[in-house]
Amino acid sequence: MRETLAEWRPVIDEAIADLVPREIDADYLATFFGEPTYEYDPDSIQRALSAPLWELLDRGGKRWRAVLFLVFIEAFGEDPAEYLPYACIPEILHNGTIIVDDVEDEASIRRGKPALHHIYGQDVALNAGNAMYFLPLKVLTEDPGDLPAERRLAAYEMLMYELNRTHLGQGMDICWHNESDPEITTEQYLEMCACKTGCLGRIVARLAAIITGQPDDVERAVARYTELTSIAFQIGDDILDVEHSLGRAGDFGKEFGNDIREGKRTLLVIHAIQESDPERARRLQAILSADTNTDAEIHEALSIIEDAGSVADAREHALELAAEARAAIDGLEFDDETTRKLHEFTEFVIDREE
Repeated sequence: MRETLAEWRPVIDEAIADLVPREIDADYLATFFGEPTYEYDPDSIQRALSAPLWELLDRGGKRWRAVLFLVFIEAFGEDPAEYLPYACIPEILHNGTIIVDDVEDEASIRRGKPALHHIYGQDVALNAGNAMYFLPLKVLTEDPGDLPAERRLAAYEMLMYELNRTHLGQGMDICWHNESDPEITTEQYLEMCACKTGCLGRIVARLAAIITGQPDDVERAVARYTELTSIAFQIGDDILDVEHSLGRAGDFGKEFGNDIREGKRTLLVIHAIQESDPERARRLQAILSADTNTDAEIHEALSIIEDAGSVADAREHALELAAEARAAIDGLEFDDETTRKLHEFTEFVIDREE
């Protein structure tokens, strides 16, 4: 799967540049957004929209959502090159959520550099992030695939459904790390992931199925696959945050002890609180609830998590989800190469080092 990601990433970036150019001019604005009522200011729109997006994209990112979309397109018997504009939809949506999430979480670092709101200001970052929820819809409006009207409508309705649910997940996550002692079950955490991360994954699969006219049962199966894989990805991300902070992972691109500093109630934290003795559990809660943490407190929290066996427990959860994801598509008539890629991807999201 790593080879597939590396192969397609430059092509994805070219397609995104067709949608949001690196250099904004008046002709692009009039063509994309409609003729101005009076006069656009391309320079300010460049600084407020294009520059933040490309600043983030140029830092890295695996583009796995866009690439996975193209894998599904090929699996459904279509030429991926003809559907490149649609591959931009989940990728731009994802990067928009990153920008907004970093403001809401008061994050310091993203992909190894200052979070965008520290460079451009919160106002520009929020505006750019919010715009990225809407820009991809223009792909459906322009209809590069000449889709039947009913497929375009189904795609719009699907996007509205899934995007609304992403905000349910984000809302749960925000409230949990703003509360001093939230009582969260494992099932509630997994539901938060299913909404916040899983819905973006579901968009990948459902969009590919809808625009290629797949039956409902196929759409449901691939949506289930990507939802479960995305939850496993989120758990893998939580594990990487801890292992990076313990010095056992690669360059994670986030601040040391990032999730603890933000007070995140991850699957590892939930397990550690349940499995630790009451005194250590209360201490972990106190560190997570503090407005600021010293490095010593971060190390203390990491020690509590590690001693409780929470890293191993979280990895086991992720592996179980990955197995469920593979089972979800085993009944589909994909060729062997596609099945191999999709199975490998469920392993990649857990075993990656960054």
